[in-house]
Amino acid sequence: MATRLLRALALTGLAGLALACQSEADPALTAEQRRAIATEIEQRVKAAYDLSAPDVLAGLMSLYPPQGPVYSASGGKVTTTRDSLETAVRQFWNYVGRNMRDPKWEWTMLQVDVLSRTAAVMTATYRVPHHTPRGDPHVIGGAWTAVFSRRNGEWVIVQEHLSDSPSP
Repeated sequence: MATRLLRALALTGLAGLALACQSEADPALTAEQRRAIATEIEQRVKAAYDLSAPDVLAGLMSLYPPQGPVYSASGGKVTTTRDSLETAVRQFWNYVGRNMRDPKWEWTMLQVDVLSRTAAVMTATYRVPHHTPRGDPHVIGGAWTAVFSRRNGEWVIVQEHLSDSPSP
């Protein structure tokens, strides 16, 4: 009897959790407002990843809030603070980014799903064709999912996951 009761409670709890986790986009937003938010986020991301900008690292970090937790999973590691994320981004830029010759960031797919006036999710794929320091052609790329939150009038990433494309 106790087993049945526990099983019933567990199933009820799981059903309730599943219903609570279902997120419908904010019905109060019009299609035009959704497009405007998606466009704003897309433009912000593309500007941050302009590899011809004078301070690329500052551009990359401009997508994250100045304080508070930032969860980022990449390369089999997870960072939870802006400082630890900045260290990881700086390492990538110093060891990989600075060595790319004539890099061009190309978005092969970028989709923003606006969940509400203050939340959106971006899923994207990208590639960066460039030349190695020896002049050989090379391409890096991957997929990226980022959760954006609107804070202090600005869309910032609060959680993300990046995965590299497999090497050919």
